[in-house]
Amino acid sequence: MGTLPKISGADCVKALEKAGFYFKRQRGSHIVLRRNDPFAQVVVPNHKQLDRGTLRAIIRQADLSVDEFLGLL
Repeated sequence: MGTLPKISGADCVKALEKAGFYFKRQRGSHIVLRRNDPFAQVVVPNHKQLDRGTLRAIIRQADLSVDEFLGLL
């Protein structure tokens, strides 16, 4: 398992879009992304830097491994 880099919310959204997620809606700084098959929905805060725990939770909710996510960056 690779170590998580310090990335922004926008970079996280771009990586998740490569994994098949699409923009559903946004309220304030929170972006909701959805994937239909297999179904998954994640909320990404659009901050300059995501906490590592928050990023790890997003990756887990997206049903990705850390190495798969790092490959999408």
